Amino acid sequence: MVSEKMISELNQHLNREFFSSYLYLSMSAFLEKLNYEGMAVWMKTQSGEEYGHAMKFFDFLNKINASINLEKIDKPEFSWNSPLEVFEETLKHEKFITKSIYGLADLASSEKDHATMSFLNYFINEQIEEEETAGKIVEKFKLVGDNKGGLYMLDRELGLRQR
Repeated sequence: MVSEKMISELNQHLNREFFSSYLYLSMSAFLEKLNYEGMAVWMKTQSGEEYGHAMKFFDFLNKINASINLEKIDKPEFSWNSPLEVFEETLKHEKFITKSIYGLADLASSEKDHATMSFLNYFINEQIEEEETAGKIVEKFKLVGDNKGGLYMLDRELGLRQR
């Protein structure tokens, strides 16, 4: 049985995932405005992935017959100083999401909530990939620096991301 406290925490995280989708969509719009179309595609795809994560929480809550509490989604940032700053913010945000998921896992473990622990295993593994990917992109930006050719190539590379 899933406790009311766990259900409340799962709902809070559900809303964090929806915010993540919204944030990455905002980043996509910002990058598109700067004509970094590949980076914009990467962020739009990431937005869709985060929406999918939110829906996994939504579906899990429904499966355990819990109430779903959709909160107001905060307005995300909409302007950054550079594409590098966008991806640094992405990495920072993914670390925040990882911390949230670990908190859920800790609570599920302490409550011996095996159903939620099993559900969260996917997200624990997913966050390893999310942080690794964002971190590698940040490092590529730092390697390229302000080199326009390098930024062009990085934009093309990021635009190849499959939806």
